[in-house]
Amino acid sequence: MANLDIEQTRNQARALLDSRIESVTALVRSRQRITELRDQLVAAERDDKRAYVQATRDGWSTDELKKLGLEPSAVKRRRTAKRSAGQEQETDQETASTTGEQ
Repeated sequence: MANLDIEQTRNQARALLDSRIESVTALVRSRQRITELRDQLVAAERDDKRAYVQATRDGWSTDELKKLGLEPSAVKRRRTAKRSAGQEQETDQETASTTGEQ
């Protein structure tokens, strides 16, 4: 059996672990970015809904907005298809509190 150097073996083991840690770190960063972008999308959709409501309060009819390509249900349809019933209920509560409905 060959003579094994403890330090050399430890250094090799660390190098192997470091490469594994780098890949999992990259994965965590990717997941964090996805979460941040989802949060930004939710905020943008909320802002869009508020802006739509404000436009209707300022006198724009839904038909006029639709003719301009500004339909209110485009975001709602896409989001609804991906949500579970529990998430929809939370969103309905948020919407009611945002628009003053309860």
